[in-house]
Amino acid sequence: MAGDRIRLRIALAQVNPTVGDIQGNARLISAWIAKAREAGAQLVVFPEQTVTGYPAEDLWLKPHFLDAARAAVDELASEVGAIVALVGFPERDAATHNSVAALANGQVSAVYRKVLLPNYGVFDERRYFEPGDTPALIEVAGARVGLTICEDIWYPGPPASVEALAGAKLIVNPSASPYQRGRGAYRERMVQERARETGAAFAVCNLVGGQDELVFDGHSVVVSEDGRTLARGSQFAEELVVCDLDLAESRPTELPRAHEPGLDEALPAGATAPVLARLKAPAPSGNVEPHLVEPLEPDAEVYEALKLGLRDYVRKNGFDRVLVAVSGGIDSALVALIAADALGPERVSCVVMPSPHSSKETQADARALVRNLGADLIEIPIEPAMHAYDELLTASGDGTGRVAAGPGPGTESARELDTRGAGSELAAENIQARIRGNLMMALSNRFGWLVLTTGNKSEMSVGYATLYGDMAGGFAVIKDVPKTLVYRLVRYRNELSDTELVPRSVLERAPSAELRPGQLDQDSLPPYEMLDRILAAYVEEDRGRDEIVSDGLPAEVVDEVIAMVDRSEYKRRQASPGIRITSKAFGRDRRLPITNRFGG
Repeated sequence: MAGDRIRLRIALAQVNPTVGDIQGNARLISAWIAKAREAGAQLVVFPEQTVTGYPAEDLWLKPHFLDAARAAVDELASEVGAIVALVGFPERDAATHNSVAALANGQVSAVYRKVLLPNYGVFDERRYFEPGDTPALIEVAGARVGLTICEDIWYPGPPASVEALAGAKLIVNPSASPYQRGRGAYRERMVQERARETGAAFAVCNLVGGQDELVFDGHSVVVSEDGRTLARGSQFAEELVVCDLDLAESRPTELPRAHEPGLDEALPAGATAPVLARLKAPAPSGNVEPHLVEPLEPDAEVYEALKLGLRDYVRKNGFDRVLVAVSGGIDSALVALIAADALGPERVSCVVMPSPHSSKETQADARALVRNLGADLIEIPIEPAMHAYDELLTASGDGTGRVAAGPGPGTESARELDTRGAGSELAAENIQARIRGNLMMALSNRFGWLVLTTGNKSEMSVGYATLYGDMAGGFAVIKDVPKTLVYRLVRYRNELSDTELVPRSVLERAPSAELRPGQLDQDSLPPYEMLDRILAAYVEEDRGRDEIVSDGLPAEVVDEVIAMVDRSEYKRRQASPGIRITSKAFGRDRRLPITNRFGG
């Protein structure tokens, strides 16, 4: 301590745990505590719920799971050494809490319980946890440190404001904030605002890695009391972010006894913030260079999120290889690119399944793409199977007495969106897609490989896909990527390469499912630029029909798109999980009834 200033070296251990692997996660934490110690850190912060992984969902309801997590925390504490470590875990007491343990001096020296539990979007924390009711501090090498967890700092006020008034000059925040486009920059601006409001420095350690549909982007930050970013971690990669802080000596302020808006249910008026523990740590030697990694550009950020989401889904679920059905179209090209970049081309098998309706141009482009990537190529013409199905269906007669296809839930509309009167032509189109889906799943069964589906968000929104056909698979990499963004991402990836990975003709050709002669997407759908605008407003922003039309979009097109989205809910319920990159994805985010008569 020099005068009224305190020097503190903090490390943010931006790590990638695996949900449910408590022992593996404990080993990961132990290894990164050692790294932080070697870097001379006095305090190391891990992400929210690192011991169990996040979100552990209904594993958090299992008492033996919670007991195993606590046992791992106690064992980590016994070997922590000359450093203070903040480790997130589910605390089982009279109720279960989302907590962080301060490990020091061979024991769990303090525990803080998260006050604000998110219960919206992808979050269900009220299902699993009870909120804490006490802001809290610890003292590390003479510096008062306020404790918060993720959501606790997303809004002005307590608990962070109470902790700052109680003398905290640094507020730490173990976090599991999932990625969506632009989220990292938004989160950093929010932290800067909290710092300026409270007059305290902030250190946010965010989780990194893929967990089913969610991707966590890292992008951990340390921000000074006046809102300047002092350190910033990489996006989508594990990293130890080390920063030296020069903190003012703590002088607690008398706490206000008035009601704090927005927290009336969580904290009583006049809440205080006790110092839970006073912990020692050796003073660091030397200085560390500022660690400020520049954020990625928007398209690069999305591409890296998709890579990490796929890589972790494959790795954490024990797959050796993936299968991609490559058609010569833009969507399968993007999925193949991401797979090759995420896993290496030697772990990617691309399957080309031409039909009599496949053009020479698309087939040539499909093979060129596979060759450019260096992936394995499997070719299976489907014409013999098409003939076999045709014979079987012909033998079934004219279908007298069957229920006619209508446009409501349960009607398979596939690539032909208006099913009224579609008859045998629609059935023939869907059979082609289902033959391909059947073959992909047969290859998966034979070799144990993961099938990646290739549908984008625009198609999934309006049901422009075939159940048990092109929707068949284990993981939907671009399920949340609108069609217009698909084109941008392919162009972005092509520009990174010395050679053209995706042939230019794939980018220039009008999109087509090639399930009948001369078929084009635009025969059944509005132009994708217009479609994606409507879908962003209706699906992601929850805007109503009249509001969308007021933006200058044609009323008849808006009505058609809304109807297609609503009647395709049953189909999306049966889709593979896929990576979330927007503010509202199908699956965990958007939950609407299948049986539903509310329109628009």
